Amino acid sequence: MIPGVSSRRRFSDLSEQEVLALAISSEEDDAQIYRTYAHHLRTEYPGSAAVFDGMALEEDEHRRRLIDLHQSRFGDVIPLIRREHVAGFYARRPVWLVKNLSLDTIRDEAEGMERQAEAFYRRAASATQDAATRKLLGDLAAAEAGHSHTAEALTITHLGDTAREEENHAAKRQFILTWVQPGLAGLMDGSVSTLAPIFATAFATHNTYTTLLVGLAAAVGAGISMGFTEAAHDDGVLSGRGSPIKRGLASGIMTAVGGLGHALPYLIPDFWTATSIAMVIVFIELWAIAWIQNKFMETPFLRAALQVVVGGALVFAAGALIGAG
Repeated sequence: MIPGVSSRRRFSDLSEQEVLALAISSEEDDAQIYRTYAHHLRTEYPGSAAVFDGMALEEDEHRRRLIDLHQSRFGDVIPLIRREHVAGFYARRPVWLVKNLSLDTIRDEAEGMERQAEAFYRRAASATQDAATRKLLGDLAAAEAGHSHTAEALTITHLGDTAREEENHAAKRQFILTWVQPGLAGLMDGSVSTLAPIFATAFATHNTYTTLLVGLAAAVGAGISMGFTEAAHDDGVLSGRGSPIKRGLASGIMTAVGGLGHALPYLIPDFWTATSIAMVIVFIELWAIAWIQNKFMETPFLRAALQVVVGGALVFAAGALIGAG
């Protein structure tokens, strides 16, 4: 290969045999992806796992038919050609990323896989001038379109309304436990716990630069502390709260964000302007916390608002009084 020159072949340069070989390898890859999805979902979402098992078997059947067609037309030796060998051919998400995908995302990925394959074959069929190749690509597009109907039938068989609702509820619960709960705890800690040192420094010094430094140190330090604490105290195996790394990131980042929100206004040189903006941001942060509690934790909004506003006001007052003294 010449350096700097792509080694991928154009689809238009492939022979009919190579197109058929590409279809065979693609069907094989997709079957493996569906089996990976099924394996990942089997414990928590058995109904969806059964759907993907069925789709994998369907891909196996299509691959078998394609191999039979290849044997009848070109013999037993199938050229080694895969998606990555063809310029412009649709790509698939690496299967090792499946652990980071939600149930809804996996479902969307599967639908997208079928749409991509169908659309590619139809575009390729419309671009070729060879009648036999056009028919071959059209048949492949029809086969991919048929996969979506198969998926619908399998969903009805293995995943009725009740099971789907239960799985959606479980997925929502997992999202809350892994992302929302740690993130909310971090936002509350970052927004409230940094109020006292930031505003104590502000009212004690009336120096925006010093206040900014204290605010940055408090926010970043609290974020690192909360992130490590969340990740280290529970590996998620027994509690079912999910990956400690994800929870640590959610908690640490949101803690830092909560503190930085009312620290960054002190980039403004004028003390009272910066302080006024910081106080407005504190108000927004506290109401955002109340909204998240109401939306995801089903806490009545007025009760959530009362809790965070009263708590924030007490911490703010403590910091202001200490600084003024």
